Amino acid sequence: MGLDFLADGGADFEHAISVTGFGKFHYMLLAICGLIYMDTAIGVTIISFVLPAAQCDLQMDSTSKGWLTASPMLGMVIGSYIWGCLADTKGRKIVLIATLLMDGVVGIISSFVGNFWAFLFFRFLNGFAVTGAMGICFPYLGEFQPTKYREKILCWMEMFWTVGVIVLPLIAWLIVPLDFTYKTDSFYFKSWNLFVAICALPSLMLSLWLFAFPESPKFLLECGETEKALEVFKWIYAKNTGNDPSTYPVKSLQEKSNSKDTNTRALKLLKHKDLKVLCSEVWDLTKQLCRPPYLRNTVLACAIQFGLTSSYYTLMVWFPELFTRFEEFEIDHPGESTSVCIVSSLSGNGTIIDPYGCNTIIAPSVYLHTVYIGLACIPGSIIIPIFIHKVGAKVFLFASLVISGAVTVGFYYVVSSDQNLILSCVFEALTSLGISLVYCVIVDMFPTNLRVMAAALSLTMGRLGALVGNLLFGYLIDLACVVPVVIFAVFLFICGILSTQLPKTGKDTLD
Repeated sequence: MGLDFLADGGADFEHAISVTGFGKFHYMLLAICGLIYMDTAIGVTIISFVLPAAQCDLQMDSTSKGWLTASPMLGMVIGSYIWGCLADTKGRKIVLIATLLMDGVVGIISSFVGNFWAFLFFRFLNGFAVTGAMGICFPYLGEFQPTKYREKILCWMEMFWTVGVIVLPLIAWLIVPLDFTYKTDSFYFKSWNLFVAICALPSLMLSLWLFAFPESPKFLLECGETEKALEVFKWIYAKNTGNDPSTYPVKSLQEKSNSKDTNTRALKLLKHKDLKVLCSEVWDLTKQLCRPPYLRNTVLACAIQFGLTSSYYTLMVWFPELFTRFEEFEIDHPGESTSVCIVSSLSGNGTIIDPYGCNTIIAPSVYLHTVYIGLACIPGSIIIPIFIHKVGAKVFLFASLVISGAVTVGFYYVVSSDQNLILSCVFEALTSLGISLVYCVIVDMFPTNLRVMAAALSLTMGRLGALVGNLLFGYLIDLACVVPVVIFAVFLFICGILSTQLPKTGKDTLD
């Protein structure tokens, strides 16, 4: 590849990353970012198996379950923007490591808690941490990619989410039914506690592995740290080609005329003066997002995330609960047809005798149904990366949102657990695909100095939607389940319409 640089003798990002080749490093980076995304899938949906398993020990009725499923979402609402601001000022890698470490440590601590409110608080902290990892892993991965491969590589992340959705019920199926209890006068540790602890371990392992990877060269260039960025390019080149880093053909990089003040990366968060400077920097970046030319894209991203995420996370977290209720109904009323709303109302009446579900046993079919839901995502996870360049992310996003809205309406008309399972599979496959596509689009919609913050702001709105959705569902599932069904369907249809207004992505070099 010729050194056809600009007159100043420095290579731009696109040229510099292209000459590193595409090989071992990029596959390893996809592996760790994908595993982080898979880990966030586990972290977000783990509550769906804790609900039926821990309801007796934590004395949870439907309203309490609604609060417990909402607590991680509240943590995500607060954490998304904080982590996004730090990632856009201090760096992608260090903040990603911090979020994973916090998620792992807090997850393990929460497994030893036997009080409902204390457990709810620690799950809030888990949500606070895991949202940072979720919001940063896509931009971090995308900022190492040449334009030719970027959109395709980002779309492969959906496969890792799918694996997470499949692995979680398998782990739960293996551990939760175990007849395992360690108990003293003031403490107990049961199989569901062990399940929570095991699910926290991947975050710790991934945080340690991430130390072996460099900071985003695109971010370093944005900060004006061209020498550090050049060293990263040399390192990537050596990993991909096996050649000595000194043989990397690019010898200098273009300086950014409007690069950020590099001092922001050296600021100490515990120093009042430094924290004030950092907050001022964050406020300036936030104002940029809320002004032209970025305002339109910011509003679109936030609105789509709110509607899509509220529908997805609420229903995904409650699917195992609904499967359990269907299972109980069909055992008590063999051969009779029913619906989600009928099952919910009957289960609600039954709670007078057993308000905390202490006699509830999670049937193997509940785990198996959740595995089926994950398996249903595999075709889409393979099709999207292959055809994304030919069809475009917007087309796939629009189709996934509108069809999933129609599927949500269909939940009101199911009359058996089998029909409920089929619709649940289609819903999960389409909405999880939609969420990944939104992340892919956001990477292209905003410049480097605003990219993670924009993703974080949209994530904040999404988690706010999920928080509201979980609280609504917890209150209404036993009373008027048609209301949340209609609300979530309308959200998805509106998001589908809004997605048509998104800009085209995947063709240009990252700004």
